Amino acid sequence: MRDYLEIPYDELAEMNLEAKARRASHSISADEIREERIRYLTDETRIKAVTVCFSDLEGRLHMLDYDKKFLLNSVDNLTFDGSSIRGFALQSASDLRLSVDWEAFYWLPADIWGPGKVLVFADVREDDGSPYVADMRSRLKQYLAELLENDGYTINIANEVEGFLFKGRNAEQEYAETGEFEVVTHGGYYYSLPADPLRLFIDSVAEIQRALGFHNEKDHPEVAPSQFEINYSYADALIAADQVQLYKLVARHVANLNNYTASFLPKPIAGVNGSGMHTNISLSKNGENLFYDANGKDKISDMGWGFINSILSNARDICLVLNSSVNSYRRLDPAYEAPNEIKASAIDRGSMIRIPLGNARSARVEVRSVAPDANPYLVMSTLIKTGLSGHIKPDLNKGSVLPDNIYDAIQDFSSSNFIKEILGADVQQRFTNLKLRSADRCPRKLGTMVKKSEIQFHHDVTTQYLWSKF
Repeated sequence: MRDYLEIPYDELAEMNLEAKARRASHSISADEIREERIRYLTDETRIKAVTVCFSDLEGRLHMLDYDKKFLLNSVDNLTFDGSSIRGFALQSASDLRLSVDWEAFYWLPADIWGPGKVLVFADVREDDGSPYVADMRSRLKQYLAELLENDGYTINIANEVEGFLFKGRNAEQEYAETGEFEVVTHGGYYYSLPADPLRLFIDSVAEIQRALGFHNEKDHPEVAPSQFEINYSYADALIAADQVQLYKLVARHVANLNNYTASFLPKPIAGVNGSGMHTNISLSKNGENLFYDANGKDKISDMGWGFINSILSNARDICLVLNSSVNSYRRLDPAYEAPNEIKASAIDRGSMIRIPLGNARSARVEVRSVAPDANPYLVMSTLIKTGLSGHIKPDLNKGSVLPDNIYDAIQDFSSSNFIKEILGADVQQRFTNLKLRSADRCPRKLGTMVKKSEIQFHHDVTTQYLWSKF
């Protein structure tokens, strides 16, 4: 007889929301939480395994399931082979360590993950225990801690992640053979029947999100056929980045269970709108929204406008971070509501940055040019550092647009002293090399039709087998 932990969804939501609130409050030390979680795992005999998650430089989520007893006995010596992850570590220096972030702890729905499991995020460390340079999660975590300690700043972020639902499992991996994606519905913006496949999929994902402690707001079909968006409220920047990874993981898993594929390719189908990851950012201190000014232009403070103008000034330099695949440059097409203009506007959705209607609580900056396949930790770290840099050029790139192909974006990124300053020369070179390797396997000209190679060699799609078919 098996007796593994299974928690009802309403209780899961309460437990995960409480853990999230404690994490966001920064009122309990990491050591205290570590001790508490280890004691919980030791005492709760119905837990059999712990899923430990980390992300590579391109943003792929990797997971290892550790036997609970092994994890508790070896928690200070969790190692893995980093060279087996493309572009992450050299074969000659492959051994890396995982440092469990006990604050980022989640109780899981048993019907999705299986009974007796919990999940936790981890930071990647060098063999000597120092932070690994290509682990953008640990770097974002450290930077946010410094902002809070030195300036009292908290960065709040909400992501609007769009995706497509296609018929069949592994539709992206099989695109090289089929040359097409098959949508599950032909409905459009806000339109779905109560029990059509897309609506049922959205309902299932939203239900799991609530159980995981997401503060859900609204969900709906998007403009393109079979496209979806499931919105949830803002959170501390690191929590928000973790939630992006969980959102995509849950969507992919629910789709797979129902013989579908949830795709976060920016533009998988030519002739219809692409998918974005609009990133809403605000900055607060002592509970006050520092981006709000009732008398400011569009009710945004001078500090908020400085943040906006710094991003606009460096828009081309950071474009590769926000749009990191060949396919993402199809989305930056002005014919389909693409946010490719380097400007800010309260009303023009072709602008890279939109200023939504807001008040003292909700005033924020919405960066619309982010693609859903981007590394959320790298994106958030880059946007925050850029916005707070005060690095503003006199002309603000007026009248300019974002690159329309990945090669121009790679050139802007790789030659940028600003990128070297905020990300470091090591990450700049590694990311450049990764993007060039994929781009060089695809046609230099995008054309009007989606090419098989830009799907096959996409960082979220390609496998060792697909990569070798070149």
